[in-house]
Amino acid sequence: MPHSSLSTALPPRSPRTTLAWTIGSLMCLLAWDALGQDRALAHAFGTGNGFPMREQWFFVQVLHEGARRVGWLVVLLLTLGVWWPMGLLRRIDLGERLQLAVSALVALFVVSSLKSLSATSCPWDLAEFGGVARYASHWALGIVDGGGGRCFPAGHASAGFAFLGGYFALRRRQPRAARLWLTASLAAGLILGGAQQVRGAHFMSHTLWTGWLCWTTGWLCDLAAGLLRQRFAFVDSQLPPDPPPHATT
Repeated sequence: MPHSSLSTALPPRSPRTTLAWTIGSLMCLLAWDALGQDRALAHAFGTGNGFPMREQWFFVQVLHEGARRVGWLVVLLLTLGVWWPMGLLRRIDLGERLQLAVSALVALFVVSSLKSLSATSCPWDLAEFGGVARYASHWALGIVDGGGGRCFPAGHASAGFAFLGGYFALRRRQPRAARLWLTASLAAGLILGGAQQVRGAHFMSHTLWTGWLCWTTGWLCDLAAGLLRQRFAFVDSQLPPDPPPHATT
C-alpha cells in the first residue's frame, strides 16, 4: 500500500511547541549577550593587528561572495517555482510554495532593514583589533562607537538562515523534507556566520540574532498563511453550490 504522506496534508504542529522553541532560544541569546562572550570569542581569531584570516581566499571568495550569489539564486528559483514548480516544490500546493518564497524574502528584508539602522560597528573596526572604534553593545541604542556601524545583525548569515521559513511551509505535507530543510538552513547560516566571525566581520551574537530573527519571521509568515487559508476556506464555504448541468434531450 503506497505511503500517503506525499499527498495528504498533516495537521500542523502545536503552536505551543514552536513558541517554546522560540522563547527558549531567545533566552539563550539574551544569556549570551549578558555574559559578554562576544569579545572573548573574537580574540580567539583576532589580535591588536587585526584578523589574519580577513582576506583569506576561501573565506572571501567562496564563503562570502560565492555563498551570497548562491543564496540569491536559491531565492530566484523558489520565486520562479511558485508558478513553475520542480522537484520538491511539486509536492506542495501553490500557497505553500508562495509561503516558502515570501518567507525567505521577508526574512532578508527584516535583517537588511535592522542592519541599515544599526550603529554597531564590526569587530575589525574596533581599536582593540587595529581599528578606530570603541566597543559598544548592540543594545546601546543611539550610541555611536566611532566606526562605520551597520554591522548588527549579521547580513551574510541571512543567506542561509533566511530559508528557515521553508520548514514551516513544508512541514504539513512533507515533514521529512521539512526537517532536512531546517537542518540545511541552520547549518548554512552557522557556517556563513562562523566564516565572518573568523574574518572579524561579525561577533557571534550578530549571527545568532540573525538566525533567531529569520526563524521568528518564518513562523510569523506561517501564522499569517494559516489565517489566510482559514479565511479563504470560510469564504468558499459560504458560496452557493454550482448548479447541476441542464439535461439534454
